[in-house]
Amino acid sequence: MTEPEVYLFTGPEAGEKNEAIENIREAAAKKNNGIEQYKYYAADIRVEDIVAQLQNASLFSPALFITLRNAEQIKQKSDIDVLVSWIKSAENSPNTLVLISDENSIDKRIEIAVPSGHRKIFWEMFENRKPQWVEGFFRKNGFSVSPDAVEQILEMVENNTETLKSECSRFFFCFEKGTEITAADVEKILSHNREESAFTLFDAMAENEKSPQQRLESALEILQKIRSTKESNGIALIAGLTYCFRQLRLWHSLHSGEKNVSEAELKASGFAGKRAQAKYSKAAKIWSQGAASSILALLSSTDISIRETGSALEETQLFALIYSIVIKNGIFCATCKY
Repeated sequence: MTEPEVYLFTGPEAGEKNEAIENIREAAAKKNNGIEQYKYYAADIRVEDIVAQLQNASLFSPALFITLRNAEQIKQKSDIDVLVSWIKSAENSPNTLVLISDENSIDKRIEIAVPSGHRKIFWEMFENRKPQWVEGFFRKNGFSVSPDAVEQILEMVENNTETLKSECSRFFFCFEKGTEITAADVEKILSHNREESAFTLFDAMAENEKSPQQRLESALEILQKIRSTKESNGIALIAGLTYCFRQLRLWHSLHSGEKNVSEAELKASGFAGKRAQAKYSKAAKIWSQGAASSILALLSSTDISIRETGSALEETQLFALIYSIVIKNGIFCATCKY
């Protein structure tokens, strides 16, 4: 029996996940002599509308190719029943549905309905693989890169290959092939042309030399810049901040008591390089281990609230989130209702 063209890709590693989606898209286009593509987010469309679209023939192409992101938000029994029912009857459908989530799993009833060979969790790349990935990416494109430059890139760029690929590609437009990229080049290209992200937002909030009011002003300015981009996504922003505060809590755990922490222990925990160590050392002077835990609880509750209420109040919730982290250390609004 032919398996339905339904896929479930979960996990935080965006680069490899997007490559897998692209491979399926190309295969579907080749198999069907063309496809009509649609991209949706679970919070913005009804499941029954997607299923109705999949059940009907395309007016313009032999087949449909639909990606549905944030699939972990499909929780209503009626939505799950409709989706599972379609999956079970879709073995002869030319249409493709790819369910995507940055979480490690979605509702088990949906997972079970998707063929086992079509399900994959894309885990975050291990720390010891990242330098090799960066070196290989530069080499593949005709460049070399110094060890110091690799370390600096990994300290400045988010933890997924999609962002690494995007940031490293900047060098290919600025230097001739055969050039060795140095730490000075990284500072010049990435620092001066750096896009704002959850990680630069965390850096601004963790500037312990500044007053809380100054840090709040800088953080809100960065948040506004992030919100003005086409790719602005509150859930993704919270995921990035959650990673940073989990690392801060780990930093506190490593440095608890009077024990000395070796360089090997720091690197194994994701604190490779002086820049990363300096960042979390500064952050630890602002937020205690208990405060980091409170902030993580606040991040989680804000994430849930945004998923429940959709985009209508997202900006207000994010501004309140940053205020609570910077001014109240995450404690004041840890149970805040929006």
